Amino acid sequence: MRQATVEAHAKINLTLDVTGKRPNGYHDVCMVMQSIGLHDTVTAAVGTGSGIRLAVEGSDLPADSSNLAYRAAELFLSETGTPCDGISIVIEKHIPVAAGLAGGSTDAAAVLVLLDELYDTRLGEKKLMEIGLKLGADVPFCISGGTMLAEGIGEVLTRLPDAPQTHVVLCKPPIAVSTPAIYRAIDSAEITERPDTQAMCAAIADRDCSRVAQLLCNVMQPVTAGMHPEVEEICGTLRARGAMGAIMSGSGPSNFGLFETLEEAQAACEVLAAQYPETYLTDFCTAAQVKR
Repeated sequence: MRQATVEAHAKINLTLDVTGKRPNGYHDVCMVMQSIGLHDTVTAAVGTGSGIRLAVEGSDLPADSSNLAYRAAELFLSETGTPCDGISIVIEKHIPVAAGLAGGSTDAAAVLVLLDELYDTRLGEKKLMEIGLKLGADVPFCISGGTMLAEGIGEVLTRLPDAPQTHVVLCKPPIAVSTPAIYRAIDSAEITERPDTQAMCAAIADRDCSRVAQLLCNVMQPVTAGMHPEVEEICGTLRARGAMGAIMSGSGPSNFGLFETLEEAQAACEVLAAQYPETYLTDFCTAAQVKR
């Protein structure tokens, strides 16, 4: 038996713009994605007997073929022609579920990376990202991580310089958001404010943390907040407690604020955690930190 473990990091969106809709129903996006310290821990072992076995600790997520991590193992075997000599996967969940943080995608990315290592297939990052795209648009980013510009449906990735380090307070209210429903709603919504992605990329390159915070923007936020007022309430609390900027991540419902000082971030985290248990104090991760 051979075994290995990696950290599977969550992501947030510093900007998110929906720029069009394709005939197949997929939406074109332009966004700056950022890995953060909050992570699941994924362990895989091969040579365990027969079949694929998945266990999820800390969550009631299904541990069968409906789980993206399970499907990642199946896809790896089929794409590489590797005979299955028994694969055992254990996910220790810390990333909130259905939160706009790519929790499922990052676990699937971790499985692909682990199996490539354990079976010594040496596919390389580019090929792993190509395989990962078949599982979901966020999986390629989760394989590479760090700070990236994402275009197309999210799969066209351009490496950006590491974002300037800052303190991140992340808060997920106990509500469920349907990403397809948000996309359907945004098709008919009037978008009055769009992110300045070029300016965000420049602020990151200049390592101007204050400017990065000022440029945070997500066109999905008004749509999700219209259905769930908690989104704006949490962002308002973050700003009131000293956040340089605060927005929703992805289609929600998670929100985050960027803080200049650790003391302000800790105080804001304590206030929100009293009402919302899924509140975290974390930070940005560089590409080197995410590399497995």
